[in-house]
Amino acid sequence: MKLNKQLRKIHYWISPFIFIPILIIFSTGILLQLKKQSDWVQPPIQQGVSNVPSIEFQEMLEAAKSVPEAGINSWEDIDRIDVRPEKGISKIRSNNQWEIQIDNQTKEILSVEYRRSDIIESIHDGSFFTDYVKFGWFLPTAILLIFMSISGIYMFLLPLFMKRKKAKLK
Repeated sequence: MKLNKQLRKIHYWISPFIFIPILIIFSTGILLQLKKQSDWVQPPIQQGVSNVPSIEFQEMLEAAKSVPEAGINSWEDIDRIDVRPEKGISKIRSNNQWEIQIDNQTKEILSVEYRRSDIIESIHDGSFFTDYVKFGWFLPTAILLIFMSISGIYMFLLPLFMKRKKAKLK
């Protein structure tokens, strides 16, 4: 059996296996590409009063505790703190994905919004589901997609080379 025909059969049988993961990866990838342009995916960054931080971490915790949506009672409820001196703010992300933006100078809460980008990213890489799905379906999908891309280019270019070869012989 010719290589071109074998590759077409392989493409035919691989395609249904990788269709759903690719659809998930591409659609979440689009959302992640547009996260800075979409307030729904990631809250916009506010501007603080000054780019010289004067807030203490304990003051950040106290301010974060005042936001009921975030559910912060102690440091264990905080996933991360992102200090942005150039913007004059600190972003506190709670374990339940709520983001609180605090002015580094006045200690005022500038924004409280739900942040979806981390959840979308975990869906994108398959870790949202289970390790079995991530490594047993998403990883093989990536490897098969690379194979299908290379073999697809081969199947696309082969007829062009054959036409050129026939034209030279004439």
